Amino acid sequence: MRDFFRDHPVEARLSVVLLLMIIGLSLGTDTFLTLGNITSLLNNNAVNLIWAVGLLVVLIAGGIDISFAVAASVVQYVAAQVFMGIGGGNWAVGFLVAGLLGIGLGMINALLIHGFRVISIVITIATFNAFFGLLMFFTKGRNIYNLPDWWTDRIFIFERQASDGTWSELNLSVAVMIVCVVATLGLIRLTTLGRQLYAFGDNPEGARRAGVNIWQMQVVAFGWCGMMAGIGGLMQVNIAQEVVPNALYGRELDVLAAVVLGGARLGGGRGTVLGCILGVMFVAITQNGLNLLGISPFAFQMIIGAVILLAISSSNLSFGRLPRDTTAVAKVGTT
Repeated sequence: MRDFFRDHPVEARLSVVLLLMIIGLSLGTDTFLTLGNITSLLNNNAVNLIWAVGLLVVLIAGGIDISFAVAASVVQYVAAQVFMGIGGGNWAVGFLVAGLLGIGLGMINALLIHGFRVISIVITIATFNAFFGLLMFFTKGRNIYNLPDWWTDRIFIFERQASDGTWSELNLSVAVMIVCVVATLGLIRLTTLGRQLYAFGDNPEGARRAGVNIWQMQVVAFGWCGMMAGIGGLMQVNIAQEVVPNALYGRELDVLAAVVLGGARLGGGRGTVLGCILGVMFVAITQNGLNLLGISPFAFQMIIGAVILLAISSSNLSFGRLPRDTTAVAKVGTT
């Protein structure tokens, strides 16, 4: 335990805060620590965590992407057209189409960032507006309800009925979330690409001199984020039972706040999947707790704003990409 606090101080502190929140909400409400509320929390935040692990990879590589939620909306609409065009499809086709579409949109970000040598936040603000504008132009803001049955059918991985007749359920999105989390953990911790992402985010110039391919890093980071955006968008339709062009607009800040709160440094080179999970849990439990306590939802937005401000002010961030620690680069250079 002492080693965990020493090696992962951000995650350790956040774990303590979460534990105190859980205890406080359990004492303050009768419904927080119930199976129904816990399963609802997992179902409602599965998509956010899928997006969060995608964004984590971008932040580790020293970038920022705020276009992923809008990209997920674009994937939903285009995928719906593809499925109607091929006569329906199935889940295997769905994941393939959504993943490829998401990677394509992520590659647009990577290409623009690499080609114009502009910091990622500027490019992704531009693509955020471009994607959303094009989506609303072509859809005219209309929802799509006529979707394949496989996409809208409820699939549960866990079901339990309480004595009062209420059901507690975990849907397919939770299983997909687990797979995405494990895949991201494997990418950043068990592969050479993962070590290179950390090195590139920590010291881009040093990583380049050590032989790290900058274009490859940007493709992997933004392509992975795009793929997670597409998969998250696919699962959101399964939850909502429809495609709503502007439904995901604005959710990117909640996810960004969660990831940076979990210890991902906006300047790159730092971040863990555990911290990402804890950050999403913090945001989810905060929102859920405020709702159960009957506190105004505007308070949640203030908290999210404060979290982002705290993350920016406390991170040793330099958008000019000043070199910091060369340890990660040295490790890559010896692999």
